[in-house]
Amino acid sequence: MGKGDKKTRKGKIFLGSYGNVRPRKKGSTYKAEQATEEKKES
Repeated sequence: MGKGDKKTRKGKIFLGSYGNVRPRKKGSTYKAEQATEEKKES
């Protein structure tokens, strides 16, 4: 149970893998379209 263990969070960070213990973060919800709409109004 440490860096070499694929099933633990610390092991997944060390190995650079993802799964149930270490889910991938979703990108930001900001859309580029919103910025273009603001420029049209002003």
